[in-house]
Amino acid sequence: MIQKSSKIWMDGRLIPWDEARVHVLTHSLHYGLGAFEGIRCYSRADGRSSIFRLREHVQRLFDTCKILTIHIPFPAEAIREACVEVLRANGLAEAYLRPIVFLGDESLGVGASDMSVRVAIAAFHWGAYLGEEGLRRGVRCKISSFQRHHVNVGMTMGKVTGQYFNAILAKREAAALRYDEAIMLDIHGYVAEASGQNIFIVRNGVIRTPPASASILPGVTRDSIIRIAGDLGYRVQEVPFTRDELYIADEAFLTGTASEVTPIREVDDRPMGAGEPGEVTRTLKEAYAEIVKGRSVRYPEWLSFV
Repeated sequence: MIQKSSKIWMDGRLIPWDEARVHVLTHSLHYGLGAFEGIRCYSRADGRSSIFRLREHVQRLFDTCKILTIHIPFPAEAIREACVEVLRANGLAEAYLRPIVFLGDESLGVGASDMSVRVAIAAFHWGAYLGEEGLRRGVRCKISSFQRHHVNVGMTMGKVTGQYFNAILAKREAAALRYDEAIMLDIHGYVAEASGQNIFIVRNGVIRTPPASASILPGVTRDSIIRIAGDLGYRVQEVPFTRDELYIADEAFLTGTASEVTPIREVDDRPMGAGEPGEVTRTLKEAYAEIVKGRSVRYPEWLSFV
């Protein structure tokens, strides 16, 4: 459940949480044309707070809107400053940030083009996306009957609000079957990603993750883990792999802003390795935590201080 804060930044100003409302005829509510981001701010070991890779997240928000031909009525710098402002206004040292860009309620119809562009940024506490136990022990996953969008249908490089309907269906299907998460294949049958996370496997010490051409959203956390793993001396390959390659992997894990680095302990009732987080997964999970929590001085360019 969302833990309410006191203020939300909306269209250039801070307003009370309960006043951040839109009309029922809001265009994006009906047709799904909008963009959003998920960003985390961490309380650090030195007592300060920092937003992890704020610049990259805001850039992706603008990239998504460019794909959708939506003009954000604020420069990127103003959106970054607003993220800091909403954290300060709510007195949050650690929080999840949700910026969203959507179209107003002046017109309906798929051909309408004269709507206002609305921008909102909320900040609130959000714990481990797949649960603390999942983060610690690993999660059980199911290959979904729902496929990831084709690259020329879903515009998969963008984080588009309406595109998540099939991810929701995949997640609900997995949950109904008592799994923690769904893993989606692309239209060619290769592993793409989970319902809201990128996926990595480890086999004989080599780390693999699907390439952008596999209809994945190129995640900011994914990019971070690729960089961290390479700097730690691991060999990382961005290559397609099949579901049976996933089954026989030594280790597997998910990455995402909300999920951070979450081990996979089982896929389709097949244990990953020994059925518990493996050495590579544990190493990368800890390295990521050290960076975002301020216990490591590496990658200072990834941090925006509040």
